[in-house]
This record gives sequence, C-alpha cells and structure tokens, in this order.
Amino acid sequence: MTTQTDFRAGLLNPDAPMPQGLTNAQGVPSPKRYGVYRNNVTVSLVDALQTGFPAIHSLLGDQNFRALATHYARANPPQSPLMMLYGADFAQFLAQTQALANLPYLPDIAALEYGLRTSYHAANHDPQPFSALQSLAPEQIDDAKLSLAPSAILLQSVWPIHDIYTFALDPTAPQPQAAAQDILILRKEFDPKPHLLPANAAKFIRALGAGKTLSQAIENAPDTDVGAILTLLFTEGAIARITV
Repeated sequence: MTTQTDFRAGLLNPDAPMPQGLTNAQGVPSPKRYGVYRNNVTVSLVDALQTGFPAIHSLLGDQNFRALATHYARANPPQSPLMMLYGADFAQFLAQTQALANLPYLPDIAALEYGLRTSYHAANHDPQPFSALQSLAPEQIDDAKLSLAPSAILLQSVWPIHDIYTFALDPTAPQPQAAAQDILILRKEFDPKPHLLPANAAKFIRALGAGKTLSQAIENAPDTDVGAILTLLFTEGAIARITV
C-alpha cells in the first residue's frame, strides 16, 4: 500500500522512483501516469510563481525564470493550501542563488512583489479621513498616534526598486537610475500600489508604525516633508485609527 507521505515525497523529486503500490484499473503499475501527475504538480507551482512575480519573470526571461522556479518549487513545496501565499521566501532563495550574484537587486524586487500580494490579502479597515486629524485641538495633534492600515507595507532598499519594478513591467518607462529607493505599498480600495517615498520619509512612517506620537515621528525624521507624507497616507486611506 502507498502512503500519502510516500506519494507526496516523490512528486517534487524527478529522480525518485514511483511509489510502490500504485496501479491502474487493471492492477498494473503505471509509472507514466504518476510521471504525468508529478510533472503537472511542478508546472502548476512554477505557473503560480510566474503569476506572483511578474517583474522577476520579465527581468530573467521566461526560460531562465522557469528553470529557476522549478528548482525553487522542488526544494520548497507549499506549506499552506492558500496558494496566494506561495513564495514567501522566494526573495531569500534568490539572494542565496550564486548564479544571480550579478543581479543583487532581484531579492528586493521579489520582496516588493510579495509585499503587493501581502497587502492585497491583508485585513480590511475603516480608513480615517484627514478631517479626523484636523478636528483635534492643537495640543492634541502633537500627541496623536496614527495607526497604519494592515495593508500598508514599508520597504527600504539600496537599489532603485521602484524604477526597476516599473521598467520590468513597462519597457517604455524611464531607465532606472542608480539610487537607493524606499517604497510604501498602500491599498486604497482593492489593488495595492507601490509609492516611491521622498528622502527620510521611511523614518517618519516607521516611527508611526512603532506607535510613536506625531511629534515624536517628526523628530525622528526632521528633514521629512511631513505634509506631503500625511497627504499620501490619508488620501490613500492608509490611516486605520487616530488615538489621542
């Protein structure tokens, strides 16, 4: 008799023999059928990765991406039946792949793409309007704490990840320039988008996320255009709660 463990163990290992006890309707061993099923499983996982990481697919090209994704899929089977979460450690896998050492920005691009998925599936919230902050007394505003939405994800990189990501999906976009870029992923309604942040804005947003008051967050990033960042956060519905 074939156990589920034996059946599953051979699915992602092309060199593994067919598990003992598998037969067709006539009771005859059927290695070809198992081989087809094994191949379909791998192809399905690779397709899921291609769907989840379109910019990485574009940057590597179809053949290179699918070869790399096949290696990842066989070494990293899904740990959850929720396939929209598959590839959580794909960025780490890219960083550890020696053949990609000449493309050091790829892990951060993968983190951005997985961040978009994470934002999409994050819990819903009731966005606070800017008027809720404006209605506070002047002495309350400094001590107000602005809680970010669960779908807000901050990414910092030494690479121009916003420009690389945009160019990978739209070849007509400007060529990426060598510069560090910070990204804030926000989901106003249904589709999350990456927003390029100005200098030092990440420090301000990180302070808010850590539970600092508005005045403390401003002190943490004195050179930040606070007005522009608050406008972005409220316009994109990224403030879930205001506490005074």
